[in-house]
Amino acid sequence: MSAVASSARAAPGIGWRDIALAIAPLVLALIVAAVVLGIAGHNPLEVYWLLLKESFGGTKRVAATVAASTPLILTGLATAVAFRTGVFNVGVEGSLLVGGLAAAFVGFTYVDLPAALLLPLALGAAVVAGTLWMLVPAVLKARLDVDEVVTTLMLNFIAVSFTAWLVNGPLLAPGSANSATPMVVEAARLPKLMPPSTLNAGFLIAVALLVLYWLWGRGTALGLETRLAGLNPRFAIASGINVPMLIVKMMLLSGAIGGLAGGIQALGTVNRFVVGFSPGYGFTGIAVALLGRGSAIGIFLAALLFGALATSGATIQLFSDVPIEIVNILQGTVMIFAVARFSWLLKNRRGGK
Repeated sequence: MSAVASSARAAPGIGWRDIALAIAPLVLALIVAAVVLGIAGHNPLEVYWLLLKESFGGTKRVAATVAASTPLILTGLATAVAFRTGVFNVGVEGSLLVGGLAAAFVGFTYVDLPAALLLPLALGAAVVAGTLWMLVPAVLKARLDVDEVVTTLMLNFIAVSFTAWLVNGPLLAPGSANSATPMVVEAARLPKLMPPSTLNAGFLIAVALLVLYWLWGRGTALGLETRLAGLNPRFAIASGINVPMLIVKMMLLSGAIGGLAGGIQALGTVNRFVVGFSPGYGFTGIAVALLGRGSAIGIFLAALLFGALATSGATIQLFSDVPIEIVNILQGTVMIFAVARFSWLLKNRRGGK
């Protein structure tokens, strides 16, 4: 746990060596998937070209890829924020779910409000819900040193069941046979950037937050304090930094960003909340933060990679007999090699001391 978190917060900037190390897991994953494809009787180069074409071969496909990357940018950022203080928060998925439901509730309830009020109110509700969802594990970690992996992971399961109960019960759309809330009104929906694609203004919000994260990490006292607390908590405490309070702040900020990711998904893509609202955006965000080494540009590129795999995997079966499981193999091996590389780096650092 500490190995992964330490590696994810490794550097505020990226050099050529960092770029090479970030690309290494992808290259190894491509090699492993190529072996699997060869054994299955497929030409790896043809399959990879098809994946690339389905992800970036035209304006509509690029829009679909960027749209799929948007929630991953936010969940990767939410995870990286907690990583900076050495906290391995795996509960972004839970914050995303409750944030999405809160945004959808506001969006289909206060239908008489104008868009200038309703949309910010719905997004604000998502942020508040995600923040509050992370309050208990944050306090338990800061005050009692309770393992945050356990508490945040368990809260994910609670969030899944809690939101499913609400959607199948008091918030179920009247006359609906599906487990879904009513549709949010038009005034609560995020504007589309490239209709008819699902790419919406949520992408601009995600990029803006990445820029703020970069500025915050490089040019503010709090950014320096979080980095110091993550690298060496004892030295940070000796320097007068209130590390427990810093942990609470960063975990709450992580929950807020996760909740916002859910709100953007509800108001910009799905336009309601449904059971199965997230295919695991919060968990994929962990891989995004790891692969991006906690840097703003790294998170963006890693999210774009996983977004491309998601969109190409959804259409590749329409044009070939390649099973979609190949895409899952690629995603899984990228995650495995990313974590393995970071653990190896940390081991070498400790061995060199």
